[in-house]
Amino acid sequence: MKLLRYGEVGQERPGVLDLQGRIRDLSRHIADVGGTALLPGSIAALQRLDIDSLPLVEGQPRIGACVGGIGKFICIGLNYADHAAETGAAIPGEPVVFNKWTSAVVGPNDDVEIPRDSQKTDWEVELGVVIGKGGRYIAEQDAMQHVAGYCVINDVSEREFQIERGGTWDKGKGCDTFGPTGPWLVTADEIADPHRLNLWLEVDGKRYQDGNTSTMIFTIPHIISYLSRFMSLQPGDVISTGTPPGVGMGQKPQPIYLKAGQVMRLGIEGLGEQQQQTVQA
Repeated sequence: MKLLRYGEVGQERPGVLDLQGRIRDLSRHIADVGGTALLPGSIAALQRLDIDSLPLVEGQPRIGACVGGIGKFICIGLNYADHAAETGAAIPGEPVVFNKWTSAVVGPNDDVEIPRDSQKTDWEVELGVVIGKGGRYIAEQDAMQHVAGYCVINDVSEREFQIERGGTWDKGKGCDTFGPTGPWLVTADEIADPHRLNLWLEVDGKRYQDGNTSTMIFTIPHIISYLSRFMSLQPGDVISTGTPPGVGMGQKPQPIYLKAGQVMRLGIEGLGEQQQQTVQA
């Protein structure tokens, strides 16, 4: 099942894709795609619906972030060995954890703003894991039972803010519009193996990232179990699991960064595609 949210910013409604790729409205069944609507029982109830009997959404509405009311947007850094190498970082012994502020969340095709004073805004295609069943101290062997589904995330990053300005990575990761999410939340039952998915990203038609989730250092069960030692995971929390090589800061002979007026296009096998234009904040 491919769940989504459609409509103008702040007025998104819940929907689902039918087999013909058309949007069907879910407003009579859930208030939003998020929170308790992502609990296992709620997902199971949605899967029992006759999708073709739901109201058809006409036209081409804006697609919002596929999860509404995100509580925590947790990210894992340097989770692909070849990406760590291109940035000059050592392979981490434990997951590198940072946050995106929820004010960074936008739809998959919304504009991405280049922050004021930015010289080093970068791209990162990532697999997003959406929590359905919450918990603490989750055993690794039980972790996948806590996953509602998966989505595409562009972990847009300002490298100077992140690395050169002191403090934590968060200030370079959570700028407004730095979290395009979606287009769909694909329920876990539709993805046979999330560790065998191709993911890619292009800027102005040039492919920079072309990887596979099989090269992750820390697997999804390990990440979920690890995070749950330090915080409660709750329905609708989003975990962005790291990026393969090909980011702007890793380009040779010199880094390449985004400027206003460019187009990013990215996707993950089975999870859909995003496209954003960059604009100056």
